[in-house]
Amino acid sequence: MAVAAVRSRALAGASAPPVTVEVHLASGLPGFHLVGLPEAEVREARDRVRAALQNARFEFPQRKVTVNLAPADLPKESGRFDLPIALGVLVASGQLPHAALERHEFAGELALSGELRPIRGALAMVLAARGDGRAFVLPSASAQEAALVRDAVVLPAGALLEVCAHMTGAAPIVAAAPGEPRAPAGGPDLADVRGQAHAKRALTVAAAGEHSLLLVGPPGTGKSMLAQRLPGLLPPLAEDEALESAAIASLAGRFDPCRFFERPFRAPHHTASAVAVVGGGSVPRPGEISLAHHGVLFLDELPEWDRRVLEVLREPLESGVVHIARAGRQATFPARFQFVGAMNPCPCGWRGHPSGRCRCTPDQVQRYLGRLSGPLLDRIDVAVEVPTPPPEALVLDAEAQAPPESAEVRDRVARARERQRRRQGVANARLPVPDLARHGALTADAQRLLAQAVAKRSLSARACHRIAKVARTIADLADGERVAREHVGEALAMRLAWGGS
Repeated sequence: MAVAAVRSRALAGASAPPVTVEVHLASGLPGFHLVGLPEAEVREARDRVRAALQNARFEFPQRKVTVNLAPADLPKESGRFDLPIALGVLVASGQLPHAALERHEFAGELALSGELRPIRGALAMVLAARGDGRAFVLPSASAQEAALVRDAVVLPAGALLEVCAHMTGAAPIVAAAPGEPRAPAGGPDLADVRGQAHAKRALTVAAAGEHSLLLVGPPGTGKSMLAQRLPGLLPPLAEDEALESAAIASLAGRFDPCRFFERPFRAPHHTASAVAVVGGGSVPRPGEISLAHHGVLFLDELPEWDRRVLEVLREPLESGVVHIARAGRQATFPARFQFVGAMNPCPCGWRGHPSGRCRCTPDQVQRYLGRLSGPLLDRIDVAVEVPTPPPEALVLDAEAQAPPESAEVRDRVARARERQRRRQGVANARLPVPDLARHGALTADAQRLLAQAVAKRSLSARACHRIAKVARTIADLADGERVAREHVGEALAMRLAWGGS
């Protein structure tokens, strides 16, 4: 037949829309024409496909070859279309039967020798195609991650010849076994942080309710250590959550199947650009906030970040998604992350230290704190001081090591999260405001205390609601049915005590 149609997938943001690779052979001068909004990597497929077919001992047709990547208005990028283009040429020229095409989808980059190289976004493509009832042929190096989608059939191939042998029935490819991801490995323990009982309590509350957290203190007091231990306090990812998180990592080419159920922890440097943090580029790629989906995003030295970078975090903190618009591309990526920030209390970092070494003036301190906008701070649920611990807490005694803490805290967090799931279906931090009065009912004393704090500190409506949500989490940790005055008091202390909100 002179026309062949091969199914494949493109990548558009976090989705993988279907693409039909149509190949037509016509009379006329030999040539290879590629249409359908191909990027440079796709246009270069003509040379890779020609060399791969010839080195695999196939005949490249000396006719006018037209390849259409439909739909025509969807931009196509990367080398994933090499394999479907090569198969389309072989079927259209009669060198392969077309009967098996309808039962398969294909993606893979071809080496000049005909071997298949790994591609980016394999898991995302298989996740989008799993309900279509077709097997997905992928390079062997990409099939391992794609096989984590349990209800999909993934066929791993090492070379073009293996795919052709499968198509003819001479040597069918054995489907990749469903992946058996490992349980999350135990991370660093909370007991490694000496002292800091108040900060550990704040970390527990943040973990139990999925609240954003700000740690303020001098250098070396354990702020980064506390943030690094937060993922170990969170419940394991559910399979659907793990697939979503893994699909985003696959889009960026950073997925490790051995860490499937581990919550991601992203800690970009403060010199990172807005595009690196939020995502973007001429071909939109996920940024750090999307790579932290269902995990933790930690920004150290918060006032040192470019203010424009921090401001773009405001909308994702509320909505859990990020929308990227470019001249020719629009993309949407999920970004449901738990935010943790850390900062010094002043430019020199030593304000409040017992040594008294800070020489910053009040104006310098205010300018330093003013680098963080009010709207951003308004979206942070818990902000606590991390003071310098007493010397006796820092002395390491090999005979009296502190017992592990993370396991016990993780159990308490899991019980609180399960309580929230049964009651309202989401973590307290994501509880819609209209449902707050029903699920986060305050006692009369608690309502009066919160009203007094709102009036005295001129808090916004958003801040009031976030304090109520934190109080609901504190009540859940205490197995309380209603939010009492002491719960609101502790929530207020965790938000207002450091003086920055």
